Parts: sequence; structure tokens; C-alpha cells
Amino acid sequence: MTVEAISQFTSDRARTRFLAAYERVRHRRWPADAVAADLPTSFGTTRVYRWGEGDDLPFVLLPGAGGNALSWHPHLRRLGRDRPVIAVEPVGEPGCSVQSRPLDGAEDWTRWLDEVLAGLAVDRVHLVGCSFGGWVALRYALHAPGRVASTVLLDPAGFGRVGGRFLAWVLLSGLAGLAPAPVRHLAARVLRNATLRDDDLMELLRASFGFRRRHPVPPAVTDDDVRRLDVPVLVLLGERSQLYDAPTLAAHLAAQNPAIQVELVPEAGHDLPLSHPTLITTHTNHFTARRQC
Repeated sequence: MTVEAISQFTSDRARTRFLAAYERVRHRRWPADAVAADLPTSFGTTRVYRWGEGDDLPFVLLPGAGGNALSWHPHLRRLGRDRPVIAVEPVGEPGCSVQSRPLDGAEDWTRWLDEVLAGLAVDRVHLVGCSFGGWVALRYALHAPGRVASTVLLDPAGFGRVGGRFLAWVLLSGLAGLAPAPVRHLAARVLRNATLRDDDLMELLRASFGFRRRHPVPPAVTDDDVRRLDVPVLVLLGERSQLYDAPTLAAHLAAQNPAIQVELVPEAGHDLPLSHPTLITTHTNHFTARRQC
């Protein structure tokens, strides 16, 4: 193991600055009665939050790259009306989890999630993953289909190479994030990046500049992987996703595995969880309601 392979804050000062912002945002946007736990895994300590009650199978939420549990704040209460919701902060992302060992590929990520679910003492779940978290959710559904009642993937990563259009979007969004709020809010509409309109998450994002994320690029999801999926899967793609040609990908996924439900969200980009929170939670609740066994 090399230090370079571990995602971490660049200094104690950077970590302190981030955690102060994290706590401010958590107190403003997160339910006060959400129960936090730090679970040991082979790859480091993983922070999770559990909220909601009921006997239905829990949702497990996995954020995108560079995100943490707080990025799900528009969804937590809507998803937790009838069942527990567990928001997970992956190791190696800016949050309260602490990575101690590299995660080099799909086997490591599925082992990590196995250990998280074991620590939570949950046997079967509904997985909801955004972007990179969608890739992790999909890999886990392939690894342990018996533990996954359903999977909802929000503009998931892993379907082909990341192109220049997406990298340009990330760069321009990052520059816009440094601008004053009125300019940033205007850029949110132009770039189709609703995160730029969320002042709390932007505070958290700016505070994470002292964090160095060093996860390797995940291997692409193959057609064979798609055909092997044997759990109920809902894929929601932004019609104007910066990550893919979404209509082409939707048609391809449906052709490879007709059991997969694929929907395009009109006029949406890659920022689905923040740009369309009501639509996302409504579709997720409806999709999982029939899949409790």
C-alpha cells in the first residue's frame, strides 16, 4: 500500500476546515434525529446515517464521486416516509469516512459494501446510486443479487469512456462555483448543473478543495454485465446528460436486457438528484414499492 493511493485531506487544517463546513450544512439541511454510525471495514472507517422507520426493506443511498451523505438532503425525508433510509459515505470521498487502504476495482468495492451492510445488520436492501455511486450499486447487484431487492441508477458512471464534453462540464462548473452567488445561479441554468444553485452544497464543495481523491477510474460496464443483471433495475438518464448520449445508451441497455427499465428525464443533465428531486423520489418509491420480497 502506498500513501499516494489513499484519498485524504492534504493537511489537518484542510480537514478541520471541511468538517466545520460539513457540520454547518448538516445542521441546516439534515434531520436532527438521523442516527450516525462509523463502521469499520477493511478499507477504512465508513460513516453512515440511518433515518426513517417501518418494516419495509431499507434504501441504501450511494453518492457520486466527490459527494457524501449530505448530497441526498432533498430526498431523505421523501424516501423515508415508509421505510428506513441509510445514507452511506464511501471511503475515499470528502466526508466523515476515513480511507486506510486502496480500492482498486469492482471486487474491492463490492467487498467494502458487503462489510458496510454486515455492520448495519441488514440482509436485503434497495440500492440507489448516483453517477459513480450508480456504478458501485450495479457492481454490487452483479456480485450479490440475493441481497438486492432492486437497484435505481441515476445517470450512472461506467458505460464507456468519459469524454471531453463531460470533463469540460466539470471544469466549467468548478470555475462557476468560485463565482458570486448570482453568477453561479445563472451558470447553473446554462450548464445544467443544479448543484451550483444549492448554496449549502457549494459551501461544502469549496471546503473540499483540500481533499485529494485518488480512486482509479472504474472499469467499464460490459454488455455481458448488463445481460447478467438479474435484479429489478431502474435506470434514469438525463436526456441531455453531459456524461453520455443518453438516448443512444437507453436504447442500447434496453436491447441488451429487456428486463431493465430505462427512462429519459426530459431536458435534464447529469445532475438528476438535485435538478429533479421530486421526480427521482416519486419514481424510486413507485419502482421499489412492488419489490419487497
